[in-house]
Amino acid sequence: MTTGGRSDSFDDDELIKAEFDSMVEGLSLDESAPTTYLDELDKFEDLNRFTPPIIPKRGIREQIRGAIFSFKKWKNNKQNFNPDDGSAI
Repeated sequence: MTTGGRSDSFDDDELIKAEFDSMVEGLSLDESAPTTYLDELDKFEDLNRFTPPIIPKRGIREQIRGAIFSFKKWKNNKQNFNPDDGSAI
């Protein structure tokens, strides 16, 4: 659609350019800061990194007792509370 010899795409281009200029206008190109945005992102990642819980060590006898207890609990499940195949120990 043309109005007065101009197309709507020209108006859209001007609008996009104006919006871009308004966004860039607020940016500071001052590089004298000791850290950059990327440095701040790296610091944020280091602070919020997942640390797995420390699982206490168990002896071989305790492991075997736990396995036997779990097997008996699964085998004697008459009410069928957890209808799993018993793989979750």
